[in-house]
Amino acid sequence: MFNLKSCFTAAYSPESNGMAEALVKTIKRDYVYVSDCESAEMVLSMINGWFEDYNQVAPHSALGMKIPIEYLLSIKNG
Repeated sequence: MFNLKSCFTAAYSPESNGMAEALVKTIKRDYVYVSDCESAEMVLSMINGWFEDYNQVAPHSALGMKIPIEYLLSIKNG
């Protein structure tokens, strides 16, 4: 439904796990905890919007307070 693909990293690779854990923490903090999540159906109806906001609206401190798309374009355009 969300076109997610499995991604397996090497065993005992804390760097990869840390990135995933940071994403989960951010999604919970910025979206889940402030939303009305009474059921799985409600969460599924909102999750696409959360990821759209995360990727296209919300600035990220690790990216110099740019949104991910803006940051990728700045890298591409040098």
